[in-house]
Amino acid sequence: MRQPTIGLLHPGAMGAAVGRVLRARGLTVLWSSHGRSGQSRARAGAAGLTDAGSAAELFAASDIVLSICPPHAALQVAMLAAGFDGIYVDANAVAPATARRIAREVGSAAMVDGGILGPPPDGHRDTRLYLSGDRAAEVGALFRETAVDARVVEGGPGAASAVKMAYAAWTKGSAALLLTARELAAREGVEEILVTDWEQFSPEVLDRWRRAANSATAKGWRWVGEMDEIAASMAAQDLPDGFHLAAAEVYRERGLG
Repeated sequence: MRQPTIGLLHPGAMGAAVGRVLRARGLTVLWSSHGRSGQSRARAGAAGLTDAGSAAELFAASDIVLSICPPHAALQVAMLAAGFDGIYVDANAVAPATARRIAREVGSAAMVDGGILGPPPDGHRDTRLYLSGDRAAEVGALFRETAVDARVVEGGPGAASAVKMAYAAWTKGSAALLLTARELAAREGVEEILVTDWEQFSPEVLDRWRRAANSATAKGWRWVGEMDEIAASMAAQDLPDGFHLAAAEVYRERGLG
């Protein structure tokens, strides 16, 4: 049986790592170099990805296309799938409603909704890929016995994204709150006292603050869209969305800084 050819849009840190996992299984993984940065080219090369040229050429040569990009670009990338009749996997941090809209946008393609939890797969840390949709099991089989733990969620497009939104609502939402708490102490002139208290009584909080600060500086620009998508998810279920609208502002400021 012929192995499927995989298209990957785009090889950021997570995308390149997922592509490397698929390459290790002997699959051909394509990417599109058109308009991409030198950093993207370097990551794609290191992961063993094959340059298909343009996005149109990538779709024409692929059986399954994975979209792993910043949330704000997910819809725009999905529109590139017009006329594609394979499997389109949107593995982005988007609201369930956004995932369902993407399913409509990709037209004749079979849309599988995906949500990635955890760090980029490296064989040492736990990376989960939740999948939903009629052909979710087929996509999950690509990752059997790899560093990506693929799990099928009952339900159509939107179900896997709901898992991602609920997960990140806590992990990244609470990180934004922690950053803001220390900033309040700093502006009130009591930062040293707060940090000393953390060191003595809650050292794990200080450790988490350090990780949150480092991540927000490097990835804050990307997390703004994710917080907006979480806020939209909350609002759609008549839950307070203010937590994550505020978190988006925290990450927006960090990203600009």
